[in-house]
Amino acid sequence: MPIVNRVADLQPDIQAWRRDIHEHPELLYDVHRTAGFVADRLKEFGCDEIVTGLGKTGVVGVIKGKKPASGDIKVIGLRADMDALPVQEATGLPYASKTPGMMHACGHDGHTAMLLGAARYLAETRNFAGDAVVIFQPAEEGGAGAQAMIKDGLMERFKIDQVYGMHNGPGLPVGSFAIRPGPLMAATDSIDIIIEGRGGHAAQPHKCIDSLLVGAQLVTVLQQIVGRNVDPLESAVISICEFHAGNARNVIPQTATLRGTVRTLTPKVRELVEKRVREVVAGTAQITGAKIDLTYTRGYPVTLNHAEQTEVALRAARDVAGEANVHEMPPMMGAEDFSYMLEARPGAFIFCGNGDSAGLHHPAYNFNDEAIVYGTSYFIKIVENTLAA
Repeated sequence: MPIVNRVADLQPDIQAWRRDIHEHPELLYDVHRTAGFVADRLKEFGCDEIVTGLGKTGVVGVIKGKKPASGDIKVIGLRADMDALPVQEATGLPYASKTPGMMHACGHDGHTAMLLGAARYLAETRNFAGDAVVIFQPAEEGGAGAQAMIKDGLMERFKIDQVYGMHNGPGLPVGSFAIRPGPLMAATDSIDIIIEGRGGHAAQPHKCIDSLLVGAQLVTVLQQIVGRNVDPLESAVISICEFHAGNARNVIPQTATLRGTVRTLTPKVRELVEKRVREVVAGTAQITGAKIDLTYTRGYPVTLNHAEQTEVALRAARDVAGEANVHEMPPMMGAEDFSYMLEARPGAFIFCGNGDSAGLHHPAYNFNDEAIVYGTSYFIKIVENTLAA
């Protein structure tokens, strides 16, 4: 039976799984209910091997094709993320989150359900040669769950040759895909700054070192790094998003705290920005006389699509959606911990249209169930095209 027809038949089940997961969001590594739900479904489908607890709460299922692979590529990994966000849902849906302060505001419920749908189809048909490994990952939202699974031996244990991931894309029409080779999403680093000045009376600033003024200078000067140190043909973002200082209108505060994020698309620019941030902070401390402590923390690396595997992804997307509905996209400055998997193995990450929905991480966001057939079929096509029986 053609893929699209069979997946259309499965759509009601996949939608029901998605909505069940949506009602019961869980954060970071604390995805025990979701992981249990996934493992139960994989068992029902007849997966040849099911492993739980990888990367703390990750789940992996192995589905063997009709015959062993004869080519160089024997095992394909397909990944979905399971965790939600600490956001209060504002959709008013009948299947809205039942947990106050948590919701699937990024569509990981949809990603998990679509990969479950693909697993069910692949286990039924087994129309490929080799192994399909379905990877359900915790803690994408800031917890580096992909890295944790890799450290637990994900790639070696299951002998994964290539790995593919997918994310829904609000604003991208349902039934379409978007991808590009090379840098797709940014590296993300964190800046934490604590300024120790000399507090005092607002009427006697000459006796103080104004931590608030020092913080304001830092915010301004840090912005100049992108404008005056980074090549205009390269990309970088520095955003200081927290500034805490003072609690009275007539007291110059003793301390101030700044927190922010850095986004870059190449290792060279990442190194440059970190170097300049450190120099700017040190220079500001020297000029103002304040003591400034900087903690600069490296986060997720660049999500870098491999050229050959991007072509594999393009072929699968075109098979599902038609050539006119598969687009090349510009890089995004958001981050994604699938980047760790792409450092460990060749692969590609693609966006699947979510239609005219609220944006990711918004309280009114909802995964579009109309995208299920396309995303599920894409996962299946990756396996059947790459491991042709």
